[in-house]
Amino acid sequence: MIRIVLLDDHAIVREGIKRLLENEPDMTVCAECGTVNQALSHLQRFGPDVLVVDISLAEGNSFSLVENLAKAGIGVKVLMLSMHDSPAFVGKSLSLGAAGYVTKAAAAKELVSALRRIMAGDTYVSSDIRRPAPSVAPKLTQRESDTLKLLLQGLSAKTIAARLGINDKTMYGHRANIMLKLQARDLTDLQEKAVRLGLLD
Repeated sequence: MIRIVLLDDHAIVREGIKRLLENEPDMTVCAECGTVNQALSHLQRFGPDVLVVDISLAEGNSFSLVENLAKAGIGVKVLMLSMHDSPAFVGKSLSLGAAGYVTKAAAAKELVSALRRIMAGDTYVSSDIRRPAPSVAPKLTQRESDTLKLLLQGLSAKTIAARLGINDKTMYGHRANIMLKLQARDLTDLQEKAVRLGLLD
């Protein structure tokens, strides 16, 4: 069972997401909240698998929350939910440690799939993010190239960071850059594009 906490400062949005997720036999919303402090309390109380976070909280510190959770090593995956379809927001979210990013426009079709993918260790970006598909191989740094190969071996962020001798935040930054440079939605898409563009030779 995937245990989920919802953080969104609009009760009607939380209710809609909750109804969507609780139609799934393998998912349950164990708590919902409207502020970061409430979310931190629920994380401690319920120990959920995933925290779904609205990127545009009225108190304006959703990015700080994601970064602090990653730094603290709290074992909860974060999925950002946003009205913004800008790659810049995706890049920032992933670089701070979020495991996925889904727009509210795509949530009805993709949120459930995104949650399952990130629980399987994948990174997920919704299909409607504005981005052109690369027609030529993007230039990756040596560290990004090393990170790409380890990502495609299915290794965790902490394992990759340890292998490369870097901290988690740097690894998340490399992962975000790779996903954006290759315009990849998830690891399957990333592998397909890396092979097609000759980045794994």
